[in-house]
Amino acid sequence: MTDPNESVSDEAVSDEPVSEESVSDEPVSDEPVSDEASVDVWQLPGGPRAALEAVLMVVEEPVSEQDLAGVLELPDGQVRRLLLDLAEEYDRDRRGFALRFVGGGWRFYSRHDYAPLVERFVLDGQRARLSQAALETLAVIAYRQPVSRARVGAVRGVNVDGVVRTLQTRGLIHEVGTDPEHGAVLYGTTDYFLDRLGIGSLDELPPLAPYLPDADLIEEIAREGGA
Repeated sequence: MTDPNESVSDEAVSDEPVSEESVSDEPVSDEPVSDEASVDVWQLPGGPRAALEAVLMVVEEPVSEQDLAGVLELPDGQVRRLLLDLAEEYDRDRRGFALRFVGGGWRFYSRHDYAPLVERFVLDGQRARLSQAALETLAVIAYRQPVSRARVGAVRGVNVDGVVRTLQTRGLIHEVGTDPEHGAVLYGTTDYFLDRLGIGSLDELPPLAPYLPDADLIEEIAREGGA
């Protein structure tokens, strides 16, 4: 009786070469095997429109039409028309949210009409707000960019090094170059800044003129400061 714990003898292993007939002559594809199954959005409930809504519900920042078209496997132009139709539908039905093109991509936003309610929910101790100093510094950078820390400090009349670091950490500003004359680092706002404001470009920032004092008052302040 053979001992089950006894190792198999080397003689029991066949040394016969593998027959060529036993090797499959089917061509082996060099294409990588994809783990993602192709999805026909036309077969999904609601079709491409509902598929777009499902994807946009989970994005954390604006997504481009090209990226959406790639996910849905549809032409860019067709996806753009669907996005415009959805945006128009939400506006027409006065939904609590809107679909907007901001910062180079599309994303859902709460409608401006409901801002007080959203603010009450979001800011009621659930999120740290920017300090007044940070908001003032951010405003100077937004309207004067590209601008150095020294220039921002001169406008505000205080050192802004710590505040600038805070704004960088929050992703609201970033380095955009250096001053060719002095070599100082220049700062500008980011796409995330535009996203948070809900605007597509800096051209949409509100004009400052209505909030500036009259020229006579500015001269009076200057005279008092020099006295």
